[in-house]
Amino acid sequence: MTAGDLPVTTGNPDQGFEGFRFVGWNLYDALINWDLSKSDTASDIKPGLATEWHIDPANHKRWIFTLRQGVKWHDGCDFSADDVIWNFQRISDPKAPQFFTQQFALSRAYLTNFDSIEKIDDHSVAITTKFVESLFPYDMSYVLMISRCRAQALNYDWTAYANQPSGTGPYRFAGMTAHERMELVPNNDYWDKARVPKQDRLVLLPTPEAATRTAALLSGQVNFIEAPAPDAIPVLKRANMQIVSNVYPHNWPYILNFTRGPFTDLRVRQAANYAINRDDVVDLVGGMATPQYAEVPPSLPYYGHPVIYKFDKAKARALLKEANCLPCKVTLAISTSGSGQMQSLPMNELVKQQLEDAGFEVTLNVMDWNALLDVSRSGVPKYPNVDGMNASRGLLDPVSAIIKPVATAYWSPAGSNWGHFGTPEADGLVKQIFEEFEPEKRLALLTRLHEYESEQALMIFVVHDLNPRALSPKVHGFVQAQNWFQDLTPITVDP
Repeated sequence: MTAGDLPVTTGNPDQGFEGFRFVGWNLYDALINWDLSKSDTASDIKPGLATEWHIDPANHKRWIFTLRQGVKWHDGCDFSADDVIWNFQRISDPKAPQFFTQQFALSRAYLTNFDSIEKIDDHSVAITTKFVESLFPYDMSYVLMISRCRAQALNYDWTAYANQPSGTGPYRFAGMTAHERMELVPNNDYWDKARVPKQDRLVLLPTPEAATRTAALLSGQVNFIEAPAPDAIPVLKRANMQIVSNVYPHNWPYILNFTRGPFTDLRVRQAANYAINRDDVVDLVGGMATPQYAEVPPSLPYYGHPVIYKFDKAKARALLKEANCLPCKVTLAISTSGSGQMQSLPMNELVKQQLEDAGFEVTLNVMDWNALLDVSRSGVPKYPNVDGMNASRGLLDPVSAIIKPVATAYWSPAGSNWGHFGTPEADGLVKQIFEEFEPEKRLALLTRLHEYESEQALMIFVVHDLNPRALSPKVHGFVQAQNWFQDLTPITVDP
């Protein structure tokens, strides 16, 4: 893993979506899961611990979930509606005995519209939202369910739970050495028989340095690495390693502060976008990326016709002069590595050089990945002097991709609108989208919102990652989904 440490095992993981990919989705399920079985189409949600969900026709704020029957937790207890109620109280109700502040923080971005939950019977629950949201089921795919039975047996000692977690997922926890390795084994009783893991054991090693990951693969210490260094790919190919990549909904931008500082001026945001020579960035990562000119890649159905900010240094400098910000001093928070951060330090140094060539004066505030995640979750209320932050974004669904970054309902820290962007136009479009349950009409509104965000130069757009991985020739069966998450259960390894 590129993670700097082992992801937490107490429910929703830390270490970004890499924590979800390797620990969260392996130990646990959500009410709604992701279909990661195909490589040729964008992934979408599918039934998880809920087999079906629908809106209450009499109340469009009320969603009814039918729960899967016959599911057992890893500890042998039966899964029921009481577990779902207990899980939501654990991450939303400070008065509940099981409330866990860490999990509240890790889940909060997905609960912005969660109001209450009620038990209908042992196999169904109803979730009421704060406002009508036709896309609400996507949020529920990010809320992982843990065993009430195990947590109660341990008297809510979350340190003890972390060392013996219990979920319903395809893998069981087998042990870990703090900061070094975690071992998972197949859950042979998993409810989805097609996804019972085909390996004997999955060993996860946090390895933030790309060169160390490459050396581990070449030496046979590991069979699978995330994000090989671009200059190592020819060496890996000569050693007969498999280089796997795929287009997927992900971007590597700079998210901006809209409460104060230079980026409150549209001309400065436009200048920053014109200053980026994206082809040079693509070359830096060995071609394992594509230029990014808008929030989402053209492969998504709501791409539309956004503004294309082609590299134009003279235009960038002219806009800065017009905005009376030349040189234009900005401070950008960046990480040394992390989930989806690609080759973070060399890429940020190149972007810094390009911005300064166009008239910016850039200070890079460098920190580790978890520290940057705190900046991301806390938002500008806690970090008002940060003008922008480089945090790669999973664009798995339209709510995460283009609604949360602009709607005032999601202002940080309550949601993931980090920089507190907000306009009547954006909020109006979001309201129309959430109240539109007819898919084609909703798609047209989503497309218009995406185009509007490009007109506003919402972020400094840089590249879309192609998500490269390197695998030993002994590895078979891995299908790289067009998704930040991946399914490891089909993998087999030759002796």
